[in-house]
Amino acid sequence: MISNGIARKRFIEEYGHIRHMEGRGSDDSAYYRALPFEDLSGRNCAMWAMRAKTYRYFEKNVLDRFERSIRRPMDILDLGAGNCWLSYRLALRNHCPTALDIFVDERDGLLAARHYPQSFPLVEAEFDHLPFRANSFDLAIFNSSLHYSTNYVHTLSEVQRCLRRPGAVVVLDSPVYRVKEHGEQMVGERHSDFLKRYGFRSDAIPSIEFLDMPALDELSRALNIKWQIYRPWYGWRWHLRPCKAWLKRRRPPSRFWILVGRFENR
Repeated sequence: MISNGIARKRFIEEYGHIRHMEGRGSDDSAYYRALPFEDLSGRNCAMWAMRAKTYRYFEKNVLDRFERSIRRPMDILDLGAGNCWLSYRLALRNHCPTALDIFVDERDGLLAARHYPQSFPLVEAEFDHLPFRANSFDLAIFNSSLHYSTNYVHTLSEVQRCLRRPGAVVVLDSPVYRVKEHGEQMVGERHSDFLKRYGFRSDAIPSIEFLDMPALDELSRALNIKWQIYRPWYGWRWHLRPCKAWLKRRRPPSRFWILVGRFENR
């Protein structure tokens, strides 16, 4: 994301307020070390249960394949690392993660990394200005964060610069829609809900907030990305959400696919 100082400061303040009201974080190190498989606070159990399913699927169907192909500890960039739970999990698998975020809060940002026994680099930076040399990483993972970008072409171009051959970018837990209009409806609903609940729309930085199939096709053409789509199973209730939305004449819900992009002709 690209932002001026005032907009960035306001975004971080509003983001921190929302996360605090949602009950994110803990004073107990065990809380962080249990993520994403268990929410010991009991405040966001449904969300973390879904994140756990995403991560397990990612471990088995994506990460394991990279490990078997590269056959050494990988340098992995954790983009939008938040409280660094993903970097911790990658470190447990003997990889070398770097956690990057603009949110450095001690409970829900980069400084929460103090709760983990493994140490790894913490970098406060924006997606569009990555402070790394070219060819620094084997893998870049947007951890429920790519949708905070304000320009996907710019953001992914910067990631491409930092990747070694045959590196890839992975997108976890970002909402994906078939068409742009449905994503735009979601954004409008979300901002209206924030305004009612918190007194602000949470749009100081005009991030895109979703992906759609035409956008993925455009990124393929603009950056020579070949996308592979993985579809984790979240259970029958989740699977039937589109049917329920159709019966209630509501917009189709988002998908939370795992996207793996490889930059061709590098």
